[in-house]
Amino acid sequence: MRKTLILLAALSASYYSMNAQKSEKDIIKNLEQKSTDYGIIAQNIWEFAEMGYQEEKSSGLLQQTLQDAGFTIKKGVAGIPTAFIAEYGSGSPVIAIMGEFDALPGLSQKAVGEKESAGAVAGHACGHHLFGTASTAAAISTKEWLEANKSKGTIRFYGTPAEEGGSGKVYMVREGLFNDVDIALHWHPGAQNAASAGAALANKSAKFRFHGISAHAAASPDKGRSALDGVEAMDMMINMMREHIPQEARIHYVITDGGKAPNVIPDFAEVYYYARHNRRDVVIEIFDRMVKAAEGAALGTGTTMDYEMIGGTHELLPNLTLQKVMHENLSEVGGMEYTTEEKAFADKIAKTLGQDKADLATAKNVQPYKTEAKAFGSTDVGDVSFTVPTVGFSTATWVPGTPAHSWQAVAAGGTSIGNKGMMIAAKTLTMTAIDLFKDKKLVASAKAEFLMKRGADFKYIPLLGDRAPALDYRK
Repeated sequence: MRKTLILLAALSASYYSMNAQKSEKDIIKNLEQKSTDYGIIAQNIWEFAEMGYQEEKSSGLLQQTLQDAGFTIKKGVAGIPTAFIAEYGSGSPVIAIMGEFDALPGLSQKAVGEKESAGAVAGHACGHHLFGTASTAAAISTKEWLEANKSKGTIRFYGTPAEEGGSGKVYMVREGLFNDVDIALHWHPGAQNAASAGAALANKSAKFRFHGISAHAAASPDKGRSALDGVEAMDMMINMMREHIPQEARIHYVITDGGKAPNVIPDFAEVYYYARHNRRDVVIEIFDRMVKAAEGAALGTGTTMDYEMIGGTHELLPNLTLQKVMHENLSEVGGMEYTTEEKAFADKIAKTLGQDKADLATAKNVQPYKTEAKAFGSTDVGDVSFTVPTVGFSTATWVPGTPAHSWQAVAAGGTSIGNKGMMIAAKTLTMTAIDLFKDKKLVASAKAEFLMKRGADFKYIPLLGDRAPALDYRK
């Protein structure tokens, strides 16, 4: 009898657990209970701090986490060793959640309130360690809801490397890996909680390489032809060109190789350029002018020039049907409260940003919904958004006022502040994915808006052309 009672109790507990997991509320509660585990994963990736296409440990950790949760894994997709797809379920709708995990060169920083290098070659100054982990958590919790409710549909996680200049998603789009997706979800770390319509600049980037003739810079300068002169002549012409491009455009460059010694005329020099605008056709036009400037610089300095396309991304195509739902879910989840220790850390960070004290309102609250946005940065999510209806948002993983790509962003991302913002994102993604699985009309409406905005005659042409993935662009 005692054994029977124990068995019945076990069965009852099992039955209760199964039924408890059927509701969205219980799925979110279960997700919250795993926040410590996901925090450990995120902080491991924060410490790995691997740059684009080098994220072997970061990608491997997320793959293992998803595989352990019952997902099937396709590794090395689109010719990229660190790109992968994790999938659970079958049939439609197919809901994709994207996750990034690359770090930025330099910007190594300890998780402290003052600038102090961690001694590494890179740092997570854009919070992609949180991005990939929250998206993984959301994919797993959505899978749990599908499983508990025996619902038809497919949840798919896209492990997307090298967003920072490497255009990883573009190769995945070009390969057709999103073609059967119904809706794609993403998010991004930031300094506020917001789910308004997004915007991004189209982007085209390349490394321009000049080749000259080495000679002794003092004894026989007439025998040499300086590759660095070619780079500097190009830079001068591009800087003059800024007056004659649309004011919304952005051009950035860094000289990646200018020679090795002043007394040796360099026979090789390289400069790395970005061109951006909120319309890809304008970016293409500006980039073509940059190539002409490089050709002129080579002609004028007696050098030769070649260039390698590194990245190219579309602008972002917003979907207001999805955006409204995402905003409602983020508003329901809400922002975060800082602990006493977190407030002290935030005040230290605020002082380095020229503020007397951190204003934590944007971390606590969700920003009002807006249907339009002004673009400043670029993302390879843009290419996804022209392939499938796509929606995203941001959460306050950094101290309010912190700019992306800063040591302050790295520092906060390595603390409980980053982890809290990450879990807000995981919950919002999960709730939105569940809404899409439950409501076929919502999916249909989002698709209708997508087709209307994209246009009937749209043909996807990647801005980086047919080049193979630039796996060594960070080397």
